[in-house]
Amino acid sequence: MLCLTLPTDPRWADVALADLPALLTDHAHCEMKAASNALSLAARWPSLPRLARALVDLAEEELRHFRALLDVIEQRGLALGKPETDVYASELRKAASSTCARNAKAALIDRLLVGAIIEARSCERFRLLADGLAAREHELAPLYEELFASEARHYRTLVDLAVEVAGDEGATRGRLAELARAEGEIAGRLGTAPAVHG
Repeated sequence: MLCLTLPTDPRWADVALADLPALLTDHAHCEMKAASNALSLAARWPSLPRLARALVDLAEEELRHFRALLDVIEQRGLALGKPETDVYASELRKAASSTCARNAKAALIDRLLVGAIIEARSCERFRLLADGLAAREHELAPLYEELFASEARHYRTLVDLAVEVAGDEGATRGRLAELARAEGEIAGRLGTAPAVHG
């Protein structure tokens, strides 16, 4: 799906749905982190107004998702709690920085591509969750169906922005493929926890 090199084991959805409270709180934190990342990049690159505006739009949508998950969490009498360390995202960023050319533009492109890959993995997993929830006729199935479509859109937006910043689609897609291979190795070590990327 999208740029992913290793599909998630479908059994991950069973693990996630077996502990829905943990999944929901982890997912809420993921949405907040995605919004924060987009706003951080927008603030750092005011010299690229099209980029900044697109990232602000993306952050607003991520915040709407966060709010929707907060509503679900509160309706279920759960506490959001503090975010856990996201080993997946941390390792992916580390893999990108260890192979990145040392200049600000290349770092921006990598941040956009890492964000795109995270959105791709979320998209894939939300498809699994939407299907699993629908099979159980669960009230959250429509939410995850909607989130699946949103994550696919976010993936395309971030890749398109990276291509625009780079000015070289071939090189950007080559870098995306390189980072996607690294992500596949990381994802292969995870996928056993009730977390979006765990």
